[in-house]
Amino acid sequence: MCQTEKKVVAIDIGGTKIASALVTLAPGGRPRVEFFDKVPTEAKRGGEAVLAKAVASAKRVMGLAGEGVSGIGVSSGGVIDPATGDVTYANDMMPGWGGTHLGAELAAATGLPSRVLNDVHAHALGEARWGAGRDAQSCLVVAVGTGIGGAFVERGHIMLGAHNEAGHIGHVSCSDAAGVPCQCGATGHLETIACGPGIIERYVELGGEPTLPDGTPVDGAVIDRRAADGDEAAQAAEARSGHAIGEVLGSLTNMLDPACIILSGSVAQCGPHWHDAMAAGWAKAVMPPCAGTPIVSGDLGGDAPLIGAAENIVQSAYVEIA
Repeated sequence: MCQTEKKVVAIDIGGTKIASALVTLAPGGRPRVEFFDKVPTEAKRGGEAVLAKAVASAKRVMGLAGEGVSGIGVSSGGVIDPATGDVTYANDMMPGWGGTHLGAELAAATGLPSRVLNDVHAHALGEARWGAGRDAQSCLVVAVGTGIGGAFVERGHIMLGAHNEAGHIGHVSCSDAAGVPCQCGATGHLETIACGPGIIERYVELGGEPTLPDGTPVDGAVIDRRAADGDEAAQAAEARSGHAIGEVLGSLTNMLDPACIILSGSVAQCGPHWHDAMAAGWAKAVMPPCAGTPIVSGDLGGDAPLIGAAENIVQSAYVEIA
């Protein structure tokens, strides 16, 4: 964690939106997030168009921030080489994003040092150093929403792995997903059945109404309300997701033994049917020495990846720390 106040332009590039803000990190207090804005990514337009939007977002914040900005911290979808800031792989949600020299392009366009992390890694770093994990020696951070991602953070450092892909929790196998194809090409992976779209798909499979009276498709919030009102299909769809998450968290805790688990994302806000099933899946999988590991909610909300991206540039070799 930084020892003096630092101002960082933070950019969070996802498949649907690009968020930007000025993040000020100072010892002893919650980071300040100012001048926040977001624009549609329009990822289908290709990597060059997304890069242009990212550069414009960074310059917007620079214009508002004034002097004293330490650098540009970036959180981005895709597999990131943190040493170079390159996007080494991106799936079809962001066509043409793989191969983008994101860090170098932002540095060249702005004249500021730039450092890039995968978006889930940035989210985890923010929570570990400044959020719910700030007092823990290690934490497993899991974000459950439209997709499922995660990261293991030990003493403030992210486990990246040999291919910078560590933390792909959504692509861990679980018994509830046995035989179910995953969009990655494998079968039996957690994300397919436990993410938000997976809950919706299961709800409809079980006979739930797929649309509202006005024709709007149901979303996770609608299904959660229906579960609370006694809709058995909604309850069962949430229960499958929760049980699968619990089982995988138990298995990973057996392997990694984190001091705490931090859950965030829209699905983690579901009601008791999801959480009761998660507790059952956890109890089924976790070993007794780890059974008391606390599972807590994230503190930083949507600011987590911006704060993590800012923390990454402050702690990198590219910024002089007083």
